[in-house]
Amino acid sequence: MARTLRIKDHWREQQLFTSRLLVSVVIVLGLMGLVVARLVHLQVGQYEYYSAQSSGNRIRVQPIPPIRGLILDRNGSILAENTPSYQLEMTPEEVPDMADTLRRLQASGILGEEDVPELEEQIASRRAFDTVVVAERLTDEELAAFAVQRPHFPGLEIRARLGRSYPYGMAAAHVLGYVGGISADDKKVLDPVEYAGTTHVGKISVERSFEAALHGTSGHEDVVVNVHGRRMQLLDRVRSLPGRDVILTIDMATQLAADAALTGRRGAAVAIDPRNGEVLAFVSTPAFDPNAISAGLSRRAYLALQEDIDRPLFNRALRGQYPPGSTIKPMVALAALHFGVTTAERRIGCGGAYSLPGSRHRYRDWRPEGHGSVNLYNAIEQSCDVYFYSVARDLGIERLGDFLKAFGLGSVTGLDIGGEQSGLVPSPAWKKKAFRRPADQVWFPGETVIAGIGQGYLLVTPLQLAHATATVAARGQRFQPTLLRGSRDPATGTVTYEAPKPLPPVPDQERADWDAIIEGMHGVMQGPRGTARAVGMNAPFQMAGKSGTAQVFTVGQNERYNAAEVEERRRDHALFVAFAPLEAPRIAVAVVIENGESGSKAAAPIARAMMEAYLQTTPAEEPT
Repeated sequence: MARTLRIKDHWREQQLFTSRLLVSVVIVLGLMGLVVARLVHLQVGQYEYYSAQSSGNRIRVQPIPPIRGLILDRNGSILAENTPSYQLEMTPEEVPDMADTLRRLQASGILGEEDVPELEEQIASRRAFDTVVVAERLTDEELAAFAVQRPHFPGLEIRARLGRSYPYGMAAAHVLGYVGGISADDKKVLDPVEYAGTTHVGKISVERSFEAALHGTSGHEDVVVNVHGRRMQLLDRVRSLPGRDVILTIDMATQLAADAALTGRRGAAVAIDPRNGEVLAFVSTPAFDPNAISAGLSRRAYLALQEDIDRPLFNRALRGQYPPGSTIKPMVALAALHFGVTTAERRIGCGGAYSLPGSRHRYRDWRPEGHGSVNLYNAIEQSCDVYFYSVARDLGIERLGDFLKAFGLGSVTGLDIGGEQSGLVPSPAWKKKAFRRPADQVWFPGETVIAGIGQGYLLVTPLQLAHATATVAARGQRFQPTLLRGSRDPATGTVTYEAPKPLPPVPDQERADWDAIIEGMHGVMQGPRGTARAVGMNAPFQMAGKSGTAQVFTVGQNERYNAAEVEERRRDHALFVAFAPLEAPRIAVAVVIENGESGSKAAAPIARAMMEAYLQTTPAEEPT
């Protein structure tokens, strides 16, 4: 058989080679494209993730927050302490999907819808590796519910913490304040090193004012952690130092007596030791539950407190400003004696009203029929308005105002918690600045007249009123009011006491002048015609006091005030000041009850209850 000869086709071979080469190139380029795309995805798109992962195997500094100091009253009763609790904490950098995590926390009931914006704000204001508190003081049921779902919540952990607890609840709320989560505004003023790991800080009152002492010193641990943040090895530890225990001047028995007596009322009560300025009681009602706020109120619950018509968040003892009414009459009388416009024996006829020379306007006395002929003692004992109208006119507003300022009215007392209001002692110069219309800038003689009975523009805080009363009790000697009695080192138990802070005294007075006004105040409580004799009767100690009524609205010239026809919140405020024991005062008290009408009936019993609680349980020791 003949063999078939094949002629080699070079052109076809070349074409085949070329096509195979092109396919190979396409495949190689495709593979290279995939590699490049993957590299771009890893190094650009997933940069932050893998960067975090790579830095996960590193030495991490873990803060050790200090234990917050206790707050005690003057007798050692615990007013604020630390109790163990469980809280849910989040480390944002370990949460793969924050939106989904927050959604599922809401679905589980651990997080309310209204709490999400605040939590998101905290997350945004902190570093990714800083822990954020999601929920505090978890119940056993909440702990169990989260434990079941724990694998589905990466970056969240249940941790045991010491939470702030206030054993007396509302009774000391306004003086103690509360702690709360560190906000973005707090972070602007707090030391980031000292507060690393700390989740709460003092917000108001004592908790805020003494934050530096209560917080302590932060410590830290240097540890090796893996990519999951798990602790692998401890390298170094610097222990934290607990905060100092703060000892207040508050006597809790007196505080509780005032709180109980003020229950259901809007008002305030302050008690001060005239010998050193120590605040023995500081109550404002209604109040709030500091335990609930410290545990973390929802936005809705906190908004309800803010919108409450009775204003439980408002510290009336510190910030409430009221006309003092007749409670300042002893100081007005002392001013009249000091400037020589009257004497203790001089008598003035009271027929139930007073008129300025050349005027038919009648400034009425609280007693329509008048008090007859009265001297200084009678005027204070019976609270004769006409007498003080007369001496105020003779004094003039400038001298009267300057003398009231010498008692601390019209300026802050300097109490060692923030937010104090200054009150107001008016003057012609003040009125020119306060009003725009020239006609409103004129100081009228009638405004001086009513200033003599604590009405008009004159405003005081309950704290100022207690401070002024303490000054009367101390016969002109003044001390800056204080809540801080001392502090204690928790390690050694060593107590460091604070020294009293004297203030400039009231201008020199004759002893007889002080005797005259104090005798009149004693007559208020135990005199035959004293306005508060019913309260002073059968008291276990001798007291000196003065009632007061402050108008909420102006009554017309030809009208009479009738409480039964006036809406409750427009009725007169009731005030009372007092000190005891008479010969050697150890406590001075000021009580204000909004819309309480009668100082003698509504406020005076509260003052007596406070003085009894203090004097019957506290020995007459020398002040520290």
